[in-house]
Amino acid sequence: MTRYLPFIRLLQGPQTLGRGPLFWVAAVAVLLVAVIYPLLADGYTVGNTVYFFTWTFMALGLCLIWGYGGTLSFGQTAFFGLSGYAYGVLTLNFGAAYGFTLIALIAALACTAVFAAVLGYFLYFGRISGVFLGIVTLSVTLVLERFMAQTAGPEWHIGIARLNGFNGMNGMPPLTLPWFGHPIVLFPDVGLYYLVLTLLVLTYLGLRMLVNSKFGNVLVAIRENPERAEMLGYDVRKYQLVAFVIGAVMAGLSGVLYTAWGQYITPSSMSITAAALPIVWVAVGGRGDLTATLIGTLAVLAAFQALTIYGSQYALVVMGLLLVATVLIAPEGLIVTFTRFVGRMRHGPKEAA
Repeated sequence: MTRYLPFIRLLQGPQTLGRGPLFWVAAVAVLLVAVIYPLLADGYTVGNTVYFFTWTFMALGLCLIWGYGGTLSFGQTAFFGLSGYAYGVLTLNFGAAYGFTLIALIAALACTAVFAAVLGYFLYFGRISGVFLGIVTLSVTLVLERFMAQTAGPEWHIGIARLNGFNGMNGMPPLTLPWFGHPIVLFPDVGLYYLVLTLLVLTYLGLRMLVNSKFGNVLVAIRENPERAEMLGYDVRKYQLVAFVIGAVMAGLSGVLYTAWGQYITPSSMSITAAALPIVWVAVGGRGDLTATLIGTLAVLAAFQALTIYGSQYALVVMGLLLVATVLIAPEGLIVTFTRFVGRMRHGPKEAA
């Protein structure tokens, strides 16, 4: 048991809400419900839930970059699209035999990591910060979106993979797992659901451990006062760059899973509207906490889809109003603010005593 204590301490650290037996019992209960859920729901609903899950990785990555690192980035959808297109190009050219889609997934994430490292190097080591960093990342996103939108001619191809301009790429094979000569094809139903759920749980726990480690503590210190952190001997730029790359890879994972789920990817996934939506998801739940970001993202996604179905002309307006209301009323996020309010109600008298 002693050898597991460091991991337990990291999961229970001060940089995340939700500690103690009650939280973890509730978390296990929610996970059990999620595991049983596909057995009780129809295939369409399960596939729709996979769609929601695919976006949470991008939101958690932005939470790390923005909430813990203090850097507002509009580049998440750029990394999302880059990984999605990379996965599409590789799988259309090489197919899905022998589990190649997993190799394509890893290769796509590697491409995204390299691109994010180069971009982040010029941003952070160029001392670009604040609103200017947000402007640069948004500009990169829009440049990629405009470039991909004009690749409609037959000359725009990589191997046999046509980029197809604004219409995007389609026909990519779903994820496959090699299994004793009989590959398991993960269509957007139960199989893909369990894979994405497993990745989400592992990512969430891994990020909790990361932000509660020395790296996470330094990252929060940089967010609070970068000058003081630098005076204490920490290379602020390196910590921010590492967080930026991790967040980008997570956005890339969303892009690959989304592409495998729908078997298509379009430049609109990198549009200015798409770039703004992750900001709303993270801000509403609470950018300073992983659990709040996860819950808030799923809630806002479900609400946004319902609005799109029953009143598409109002969906973006409502999302914008929700962001404004959150900034004015609960700048730390609705879930974080509610959690702290409940904590004060429970422990206020003891503290006052």
